[in-house]
Amino acid sequence: MAAPSRPPFRADHVGSLLRPARLLTARSDRAAGKISAEELRAVEDDAIREVVRLQESIGLRTATDGEFRRTSWHMDFIYQLGGIDPADEKLTVQFFNESGKLEFQSAALRVHDRVKLTDTIFGDAFSFLAQQVSTATPKLTIPSPSMVHYRGGRAAVDTAVYPDLDQFWVDLSAAYAEQVRRLAELGCSYLQFDDTSLAYLNDPRQRDLVAAQGGDPEHQHERYIRQINAALADRPAGLSVTTHMCRGNFRSSWAAEGGYDFVAEALFGQLDVDGFFLEYDDERSGDFAPLRFVPPGKKVVLGLVTTKRGELESKDALKRRIDEAARYVPLEQLCLSPQCGFSSTVEGNALTQEEQVAKLRLIVETAEEVWGDG
Repeated sequence: MAAPSRPPFRADHVGSLLRPARLLTARSDRAAGKISAEELRAVEDDAIREVVRLQESIGLRTATDGEFRRTSWHMDFIYQLGGIDPADEKLTVQFFNESGKLEFQSAALRVHDRVKLTDTIFGDAFSFLAQQVSTATPKLTIPSPSMVHYRGGRAAVDTAVYPDLDQFWVDLSAAYAEQVRRLAELGCSYLQFDDTSLAYLNDPRQRDLVAAQGGDPEHQHERYIRQINAALADRPAGLSVTTHMCRGNFRSSWAAEGGYDFVAEALFGQLDVDGFFLEYDDERSGDFAPLRFVPPGKKVVLGLVTTKRGELESKDALKRRIDEAARYVPLEQLCLSPQCGFSSTVEGNALTQEEQVAKLRLIVETAEEVWGDG
């Protein structure tokens, strides 16, 4: 089977990687005022050089910077959009794991002015990454436009600035479209929109939360799809764009459950991306039947390898699950990846660096045996 010439690739990964101990120490030292911003930057640079070499040595055709310069996969980006600042109140999200519950708290956001793009967000980070790769395609991950709205809903958007929420969506998509254009000018050919909302909305509890915020739980995913499409409408032909969807990933815990059934028809049939990274590592994600809505030409990256624990999956089990998915989507449209990032926030998931590497190697080896290519 011919190897894909463009991403996503047969063996791929979501983006974030466990931070090395020396980087975590440097971040703590910087927060305590023990080192300068320049000294922290130098540690980040060295760690990124090393992790790029690691990804290439494993045989991955994709390399990210591991999101090593970020504290959070999404808020570090969102707070750099013009017109958006952290709010005084804290946002609490309840997560679940095998041991029970835990809570994640961060500053909420407030849209206090017209949304716009000033500086190219993560532009310098991408340029540095692009300088480090030798065989892999550099991939940049950013939160989708949906994430600016999902957690706070209408209440997070100042009515004095946006009495009509439609204008907020116009401005937000325009800012994203400009971000996409600028990244392409920097040479970015692989961009990923990370979007938990499109997976969360499969969970009736999450739809109840949307309703409590005054949103439209039955159609909010359709609005999000339209806004992502608006942001990507003028993207250059050489730029491949994927989206990644999961149900929460914080210290090996999750926030939502449910198969893709509720959003599948609109998501797969209407979202104008080249591939879908889908969480499929356990029963919380449902079965593969919603993949019947995936049209020809779109790639589905099956997130069959969990990042939430270190135990290594078996190749035979992965191959059986790929065969199951191929009942709904032709095998040539399928790829393999971890179910999510290994470290969506700086804390990371409950596994070791060695276990992370073993899982990435497993994905590369399994893909080679299934498709005969990368």
